[in-house]
Amino acid sequence: MLKAVVFDMDGVLFDSMPYHADAWAAAFTDVGIKITREDIYKIEGSNNIGIIKLIFEKAGRTPGSEDFSRLSEKKKEIFLKINRVKVFDGIYECIGLLKDKCRLGVVSGSDKSVVEKLIEQCFPDTFDILVTGNDIKEGKPSPGPYLKAIEMLKVRKDECVVVENAPLGVESAKRAGLYCIAIPTYVDPAMLKMADIILPDHTMLKEFLKNLITSKDY
Repeated sequence: MLKAVVFDMDGVLFDSMPYHADAWAAAFTDVGIKITREDIYKIEGSNNIGIIKLIFEKAGRTPGSEDFSRLSEKKKEIFLKINRVKVFDGIYECIGLLKDKCRLGVVSGSDKSVVEKLIEQCFPDTFDILVTGNDIKEGKPSPGPYLKAIEMLKVRKDECVVVENAPLGVESAKRAGLYCIAIPTYVDPAMLKMADIILPDHTMLKEFLKNLITSKDY
């Protein structure tokens, strides 16, 4: 029986990743590293520590201890100035289908203050739990974020599904032993092949969830 649905935030609930990517690109110029939006899309879902490590590694460098805090703060500052995020079409309908039937959660690699601000702004009194990039030591693709969500939701793994859009997020969900629905909002669908099912858009997600909550076989 389906008892919980956990959503990634950026790229699933919000069309926000271009702003995150541009903020990271601007922040990394401070340390002489040039990146593109696609560089961030490929590692989306990791928390700030993971993103900084991966981008430095790609540049053939090792970050110093001060780089983590400095770049994280710089990125957040820029993001909050430039972001014009919007909720994806169809998401409110998806939430409406689920709200009174199961528990809802968000697992995001983004900064805690950013997650809380966006969720409170657009989805007040909607989600039962939030897991952010500040709440776990190892971000996606570690299974840790989703295992923490399951623990907080107090459901079994076979009672929960995950909705993701990023390769590292899908890997995290599958390593946690969860059924994963993927939507390729910013990457090629082939990069999400670890997911149990790949849906083309949020309209199809709504139909899939509708069928899922009415199915006697789940």
